[in-house]
Amino acid sequence: MSGDNERPIIIKRKKVSGGDGHHGGAWKVAYADFVTAMMAFFMLMWLLNATTEKQRQGLADYFSPTVSVSLASGGGDGSLSGQSLSADSTMVQLGRGGITPSEVHGTTTEEATLEAVAAAVMGKGGESLLDEEELRHVAVRLTDEGLVIEFFALPDSPLFDESQPQPLLEELLSSVAGEIRSLPNALAIEVHTAAEPVVTAIPTGWPRSTSRANAVRRLLPGAGVADARLARVTGHADRRPFANDPTSVRNNRVEIIVLRNSTPPLQ
Repeated sequence: MSGDNERPIIIKRKKVSGGDGHHGGAWKVAYADFVTAMMAFFMLMWLLNATTEKQRQGLADYFSPTVSVSLASGGGDGSLSGQSLSADSTMVQLGRGGITPSEVHGTTTEEATLEAVAAAVMGKGGESLLDEEELRHVAVRLTDEGLVIEFFALPDSPLFDESQPQPLLEELLSSVAGEIRSLPNALAIEVHTAAEPVVTAIPTGWPRSTSRANAVRRLLPGAGVADARLARVTGHADRRPFANDPTSVRNNRVEIIVLRNSTPPLQ
């Protein structure tokens, strides 16, 4: 009996196999994908908060251009192969994406037509009608009234000498005239001036802006745009400043507006 009491007690622990899946690497891949997705999400939220509506629209236009790129654009001797800027085939090569003016008017909405002209002027989806120096003075935007093509002065580059158009303004107008001629819409000319730094007894903004507007009107026939297409010519003086500083040179500007829903004027 004493021998039985002294016998050692041996405890066997049964090892359960399986359940080792958590030691694999599959969960790491899934976790990395999750972290990457979350990082992309927060980056997107940060960018939406840190950018303006205009910047977001520019990014959208870059990744989803409204004007398709033509695969039919060909080469030739010289930059325009002997064609003018207003020729249909030339517009294709300059970024109109294989859509000629006649096709645009017949098969797309007016909105798409105006967007195509804006893209051609600024070079979105193709080559701009303007060179780098001219582009510094140009802005385009679509409004409820129509397509606004704006030319504005800079401190080192005025558009007028008093009421006399400078060569820069004539070059800007000539560069976009082909696009304007391709549309049947009526046009409006609006001229704005910077505020005078010193209050005078007889403000000169009104006569100066209206005189400049008439000077632009007189330039249109020379650029091939019929005077009969004009619906109005207006001088606004300094009543609608663009820049925060009303006296800024940037407020000296000319707006050529391609009006919406206009019947073709008599030629």
